[in-house]
Amino acid sequence: MYDSILLPVDGSENATKIVHHAAELAQWTDATVKVLFVANSTRDSVTVVDGSLVDALEQEGGTIVADVAETLAALGVEHGTDVVQGSPAPTIVDYAERYDYDLIVLPTRGRTGISRYLLGSVTEKVARLSDVPVLTARMQSDEQLTFPYENVLIPTDGSPASTAAARHGLALAATLDATVHILSVVDDTSLGPDVRSVLSEEELERPATEAVDGVAAEAADYDVANVETYVEHGSPAEVIRERIEPSEIHAIVMGTTGRHGADRILLGSVAEKTVRSAPVPVFTVREQS
Repeated sequence: MYDSILLPVDGSENATKIVHHAAELAQWTDATVKVLFVANSTRDSVTVVDGSLVDALEQEGGTIVADVAETLAALGVEHGTDVVQGSPAPTIVDYAERYDYDLIVLPTRGRTGISRYLLGSVTEKVARLSDVPVLTARMQSDEQLTFPYENVLIPTDGSPASTAAARHGLALAATLDATVHILSVVDDTSLGPDVRSVLSEEELERPATEAVDGVAAEAADYDVANVETYVEHGSPAEVIRERIEPSEIHAIVMGTTGRHGADRILLGSVAEKTVRSAPVPVFTVREQS
């Protein structure tokens, strides 16, 4: 499913898990991993060493990608490295698209100090802007990086963005022989009392039910045999998180609306909130124009 995976790194001490997770995914799909360090060109990092001009960030980046490459080599993963200059988020996005990568893997926390670019804001910008699917994982104590994924959650609202994500999720589940859990949420929090009083529960649920049924029907095309479906009420981001534990979800695949408008995420900021808060990896897939 993936031939090439882009792994941007910044030397975070707590990023070891995401490197190993990317390696597991690469081994399963027989993909090559490119380790990328972006020397942030918005920072003044040029200094003089022994009479020569040296970019401290580029030097640091070379050491960081070499360390990650050593880990990948020990794990038997085919890999390469690169150090480039630029503004981190757009540089990562442009690099992935220019060299036709199939997946970007990013943590949502980086270290403080000179290479602080993998903190949430950059990861979220990459997820919004990238035409390439993005896997994000929070580097926190409650993070669960289980692989291979046995249960994949696909939230859907029937929109083109969620449809694109659903197809990616179904292909991923087929590759891993995982169970697919399809969820659509009736967002009661966005409906006024007048609307709720006029519409019956069946009328409120109809779009969600149709969205779920559409993805479930398409699962057969991907030879996904095990499918569970849910139509629930509440705040979408909260309902998605609440579904993780009872269904033993190992990964979430959901859509982003992409670059137009205010760069908002599917269903407002639902995907953004999920990326920030879900204790499992989240794949975000942008609607293709």
